[in-house]
Amino acid sequence: MDLTAGEKALVDFERGWWLEAGREPKGTAIRRCLDMSPSAYRSALERLLDSPCALAYDPLLVRRLRRRRDERRRARFAGEAPRRRRPH
Repeated sequence: MDLTAGEKALVDFERGWWLEAGREPKGTAIRRCLDMSPSAYRSALERLLDSPCALAYDPLLVRRLRRRRDERRRARFAGEAPRRRRPH
């Protein structure tokens, strides 16, 4: 089963949103480019991270996002403050 056009758009957006948005906040870029709320975007992206199709479509991005998610989970479990990362 392949990714839908909408799922591909989510992955493509996450891969390089800051290149197209410039100084625009990510939430604003999500609404403008994908016509969805930032929380809906985050939920959909989180579901996609566990998809083998998403991994096949963009393995570098999906693995990087999985690592970040796992780091946040470990930090939360250990009671540490989450580390904030800035996009490239």
